[in-house]
Amino acid sequence: MATVTYLSFSALSQCSERKATASSTRFLGSNSDAFRLRSNFSNHYVGVRASNSASKMVIQCMSSVTDIPPAVSETKANFLKAYKRPIPSIYNNVLQELLVQHHLMRYKRSHRYDPIFGLGFVTVYDQLMEGYPSDEDREVIFQAYIKALEEDPNQYRVDAQKLEEWARAQNPTSLVEFSSREGEIEGILKDIAERAGGKGDFSYSRFFAVGLFRLLELANATEPSVLEKLCAALNINKRSVDRDLDVYRNLLSKLVQAKELLKEYVDREKKKREERSDSQKANEAITKCLGQYQYSGL
Repeated sequence: MATVTYLSFSALSQCSERKATASSTRFLGSNSDAFRLRSNFSNHYVGVRASNSASKMVIQCMSSVTDIPPAVSETKANFLKAYKRPIPSIYNNVLQELLVQHHLMRYKRSHRYDPIFGLGFVTVYDQLMEGYPSDEDREVIFQAYIKALEEDPNQYRVDAQKLEEWARAQNPTSLVEFSSREGEIEGILKDIAERAGGKGDFSYSRFFAVGLFRLLELANATEPSVLEKLCAALNINKRSVDRDLDVYRNLLSKLVQAKELLKEYVDREKKKREERSDSQKANEAITKCLGQYQYSGL
């Protein structure tokens, strides 16, 4: 019997996200620990004002905690509440790890959602869930997953579609020279370039790298020099992108192998069930014939 190897998706967020993981784990504790967070994540100010009466004091709470991110366990619980049906283990194992890594990216202080990040995640998700038994359930799982992160799943899908349509109309030159043109997508890319260049919050991630790869793929811009120029135009470190794309390709290769093993196992079990069923039908027919023979001989 073939065994399906457990696939870890933690590789999607290792080297470049180690700092994010380290900082994120500081505020993934219990509620009682949350009040010991650094001041830039929670702004507590309790003012104490003595009243005219010496017998009592009036304590005024000047602000409340609003910036404490949820724990990873809470995000996972939200996902399980939103989608309660069982998920085959080969998909569920990867999804659970993917959700943890996405949580750490999502709640990193410098993170700000952008459409390339959205396109990258949609690309990863659709690749991972390709071949899922039910197309309808695959989309329901997607909705539950994104909502568990307190984000809008429709935004991910819409942004991914817009970028894909735009990229199909590009060529290697126009893709790289986005800064010299006007347009909705060009404006998005310019904003990313400014933030990545130090003029705002930007957090590089492997989803972002996959989003860039998808743009190049759709624009038929496969030359390594095009990726180098695009990274330069966006103020992104090309070494990080190259490394993360290698991780992504390797993961997809392993996933394909695992799915093939799973398919072989399912086909074998189906054949065994059919053989057992045929054998049972033959035995029933023999028993029926013997019964008729015995009856006719009486």
